[in-house]
Amino acid sequence: MLENWVVVPTRLPLVRRRCHACASGRFRASGKFRVNANHKLIDAWLLVLCVTCGDTAKLTVLERMNVRNVRPELLDRLHANDADLAAELLQHPVVRRRSRIALDWDDAWRLDTGGSDPLDPEVLDVPGHPVREGLDVPDREVLDVSVRFAARIPVRPVRLIAEGCGLSRAGVERLVTEGKLVSAVRLGGKLTGDFTFTLKR
Repeated sequence: MLENWVVVPTRLPLVRRRCHACASGRFRASGKFRVNANHKLIDAWLLVLCVTCGDTAKLTVLERMNVRNVRPELLDRLHANDADLAAELLQHPVVRRRSRIALDWDDAWRLDTGGSDPLDPEVLDVPGHPVREGLDVPDREVLDVSVRFAARIPVRPVRLIAEGCGLSRAGVERLVTEGKLVSAVRLGGKLTGDFTFTLKR
């Protein structure tokens, strides 16, 4: 049995950056851009607001670029305050490196399992959820799951699997230890890209 899960952003992530006005460490993207043209050169910034005091900071998108080297559709999106462009640029490594920021994805994503119900822990025979005595549990096929990331959101696979299967993280780690849960990626660290795993009864 093959299932497809998707890690979906629910809002723009917060920006980790020190506020000069109040020393807070979090900003939220306003979704607005500021564009400044000086003769043939253009600068553009994504505006972010301190979550504590509301002070505005600018993340550099374009810096002293010749206007002829900027795609017209990009300029149109900047002038239109395109929300999708803001999301793309927040995740762009050049923008993040240039502005010296990191992203905070806490509570900014959800796992879409396609409407499938969490797996029954009794069927999986997870420690801490023993099969009830006398319960007739049918054999379960091997479960193959493909997890796709709609955005580069750093999440621990163990957390995703626990949430998608309705298990505790300790239960998932026990399945890994027992060889019932296998993957080509290391399940203990964080991932931002697609992966697959197999769950055996």
